[in-house]
Amino acid sequence: MRKLWIGLGAAVAVALLGLGGAWLFRERLAEATMRQAYKQILASDPLAQLPDGLQVGLCGSGAPMADPGRAGPCVVVLAGKDLFVVDSGSGSTRNLLIMNLPPPRLQAAFITHYHSDHIGDLGELMLQHWAGGAAKAPLPIYGPQGLDQVVQGFETAYTLDRGYRIAHHGESVVPPSGFGGAPHPFTADPNGPDVLVLEKPGLKVWAFPVQHHPVEGAVGYRFDYKGRSVVISGDTGPSERLVRAAKGVDLLVHEGLAPNLVAVQREVAMEGGRSNYAHIFHDILSYHTAPEVAAREAKEAGAREVLFYHIIPPLPTRALEGPFLGRSRAIFGGPIKVGHDGDFASLPAGSKEIRWSNRLNLFKF
Repeated sequence: MRKLWIGLGAAVAVALLGLGGAWLFRERLAEATMRQAYKQILASDPLAQLPDGLQVGLCGSGAPMADPGRAGPCVVVLAGKDLFVVDSGSGSTRNLLIMNLPPPRLQAAFITHYHSDHIGDLGELMLQHWAGGAAKAPLPIYGPQGLDQVVQGFETAYTLDRGYRIAHHGESVVPPSGFGGAPHPFTADPNGPDVLVLEKPGLKVWAFPVQHHPVEGAVGYRFDYKGRSVVISGDTGPSERLVRAAKGVDLLVHEGLAPNLVAVQREVAMEGGRSNYAHIFHDILSYHTAPEVAAREAKEAGAREVLFYHIIPPLPTRALEGPFLGRSRAIFGGPIKVGHDGDFASLPAGSKEIRWSNRLNLFKF
């Protein structure tokens, strides 16, 4: 019996040593995988492998309502090697970093309007542009009238942080001249033509007015680059100007609010005595667009594909995407997607192809 116990003890010891070795191997493998991941993320040119053309991604597909799977509204556009963002919702700057679309590479940011969910991360975006790349000039920012006040407000809020970082890292790493944003406000007259807000070789960026009353001056944007195009709606109700701006566009990135699902929210809020929420759920119906209406407008515009973002209400399971879309696919008759953070469309120049992937997967190992 004593020999049996000694034998069992030795076997257990060997097994434990084996488990310990396996665990040690697991840790070393994880460290090696992390090194490879960071080699890709911190490469000298993380955009080098992307084809020439337009690349369009969702750095935030959500809206003001809390959604653990979606950051606030943000669309990233890469025209050739020039990187831009449209809006900067809460959490979207982290998504840009995870998607390996580094804020220091930004050429400019565009803001559709000044609801908090569209500007909540603007301070972080300006900070990452500055401190992540030793920027010597502020981030150019384009938006409707009121932009100066918004940018100045974020710069004021980050003034103490600015001083800490310069004192800690030194002016060669965080040049004082690169802090903050350089606002370029414009006016898109509802009775006037679309506004050409930025032009570079091969690229034109247009702003057009949309319907978002009582928000005055709200706009969407159209990017045209080497024969490829994308329109980003921003927040809007049904809009004839958007239909005009989206004529023949390759990809329409459109906000979407499902009235049938918001009605469920309102009913539950009323049952729970949450009258303030119930009132808000009623009010938001008037200045957003139902997916079926957006699908009809996309068909009228001749858009090739539609991607919904600014998703209202949150969809905690993909099983709700059907009720969210309703009859949208049948109405539009072409490819239509409910957007998720990280969704990424590649539109190579000289083709009609749209290739889809999700860049949040780049950081998973």
